[in-house]
Amino acid sequence: MASKSSTRLAALTVAAVCSAASTVALTAPAHAGPAPAGSLRIHDVQGSTRLSPYAGKQVTDVAGIVTGVRGYGNSKGFWIQDPRPDDDPATSEGVFVFTNEAPRVAVGDAVTVSGTVSEYVPGGTSSGNQSVTEITRPTVTVVSSGNALPAATTVSARSVPRAYAPEGDDAANGSVNGLRLRPARYALDHYESLEGMNVRVSDARVVGATDPYTELWVTVKPRENPNRRGGTVYGSYGAQNTGRLQIQSLGEPAGFPAADVGDTLAGTTSGPLDYNQYGGYTLAAREIGTLESGGTERESTRRQSARELAVATYNVENLDPSDDTFAAHADAIVHRLKSPDVVSLEEIQDNNGATDDGTVAADATVGRLIDAIVAAGGPRYDWRGIDPVDKADGGEPGGNIRQAFLFNPERVSFTDRPGGDATTATGVRKVRGGAALTHSPGRIAPADPAWEDSRKPLAGEFVFRGRTVFVIANHFSSKGGDQGLTAQYQPPARGSETQRHAQARVVNTFVKEILAVRKDADVVALGDINDFEFSRTTHILEDGGALWSAVKSLPESERYSYVYQGNSQVLDQILVSPSVRHGGHLTYDSVHVNAEFHDQISDHDPQVVRFRP
Repeated sequence: MASKSSTRLAALTVAAVCSAASTVALTAPAHAGPAPAGSLRIHDVQGSTRLSPYAGKQVTDVAGIVTGVRGYGNSKGFWIQDPRPDDDPATSEGVFVFTNEAPRVAVGDAVTVSGTVSEYVPGGTSSGNQSVTEITRPTVTVVSSGNALPAATTVSARSVPRAYAPEGDDAANGSVNGLRLRPARYALDHYESLEGMNVRVSDARVVGATDPYTELWVTVKPRENPNRRGGTVYGSYGAQNTGRLQIQSLGEPAGFPAADVGDTLAGTTSGPLDYNQYGGYTLAAREIGTLESGGTERESTRRQSARELAVATYNVENLDPSDDTFAAHADAIVHRLKSPDVVSLEEIQDNNGATDDGTVAADATVGRLIDAIVAAGGPRYDWRGIDPVDKADGGEPGGNIRQAFLFNPERVSFTDRPGGDATTATGVRKVRGGAALTHSPGRIAPADPAWEDSRKPLAGEFVFRGRTVFVIANHFSSKGGDQGLTAQYQPPARGSETQRHAQARVVNTFVKEILAVRKDADVVALGDINDFEFSRTTHILEDGGALWSAVKSLPESERYSYVYQGNSQVLDQILVSPSVRHGGHLTYDSVHVNAEFHDQISDHDPQVVRFRP
């Protein structure tokens, strides 16, 4: 997955970015004609679908009590709620009033609002996100102050349905926007029926750690696909985990809790229910529960035995010489991973990081990490890598991220076969009855269109206790541009996987070429695959039995390396050839040192496999 710093080009604010380009001007249905001043109420404006029947129309003197004020960021405004609800559970009683400047109202004010109803799409219409019904260009009259707020609606395991979302309307290209809400049947409909309303959660367990954008994720369903460390596991495309809810704060960011997965927001967390670009339905908290520690600690794996080869993958998130995380990464490698024999590093940047001046070498970056490992009490690793063509492999502009091998020369040796470079493909040939790479290190099919603007696989030939082991380091294309789980299109489109499918075919074909020369060859293909163990990408990598994703040796509840929007999921994988899988003594560990913690040094957890070649 691309790092948050490169994908979220936003200010450090909990507000969604509001722009005219992402406001949808819709023509109101014929039945939504003009209403007499003061006769229209919030539930009339909201309607019983995701789109207001008054979108694009002027409304006058819509009354409500102010339940929340957002005076910062680019989405300034306030929420109002009608204290006298109708009897239709599909129609929300709350709505956001977009002021574009610090609002001049306070929580508890009774107001009337006149303005234009609009449907704002966070992230723009091309994102596929749902829209938020708003009243824009408002004229606001404060009628009275100090009023009691409408009682907060409890969001709980009992109230949120088990089914996630309805199937989209085929006539609307799969959109659910025009479908009547069924809040008792579908979770997304339930949340939408509360859009803009004052809601509360109680004693909610944290399933996504606090991030730099002052947000975290909780679940109101603690028994929904849990893991032993307090998270919620995303185990299939049909297990979206309906209890997840994002929490942001309407107060000062400095007071926001620094929470890890497994912690609890004890007591009540309450405020208006919003929807934003970076997670969908969000409780904009006016009050936040007390943080109680769940005791989640960073893991350590066991050390490999003398006869076991330990091979690990670790995405170090855009590491370059200017970073201050080298000592922490070294500590993770030495003390948490127990100094694996071979480490595939992903997201190694060039020697001056994001400076875009044509630099592609990364010897300073890797050298500083090696020195830090020695300082932490680990071995002095040797390393191999291939510099990419400038700006050809994606990632942060100017950074030239790539994979690199670290290896412990006291335990393994590297077979150097010269000639590999950024554009020269390595191949497979037969040498003395065994398989060998034509170039080691070498890149696999770097000219193939599958790798356009993406990292090319790095292949290397290692020897451990006299046995050759082929290691292929990967960093497949990211999920950037995919529609989110809360998209208006259900099921959401995952357009980015097309390129990963092509990449998986290239790697699978290469592994089959090795196995065609020697069927019992030991092959390990690993890295940031950017896709799930149950995905089509993984199935293509495994095609014909050439590889097997070793994370599947773990119980389903323990399969994760990354936490995204409160879902603990697999992105990093280690796949092995049949001789490794069936040779006995294979053990796999996802070592949880980053993804569940608010003070993470990478958004990925490293993985390690141990086996006897």
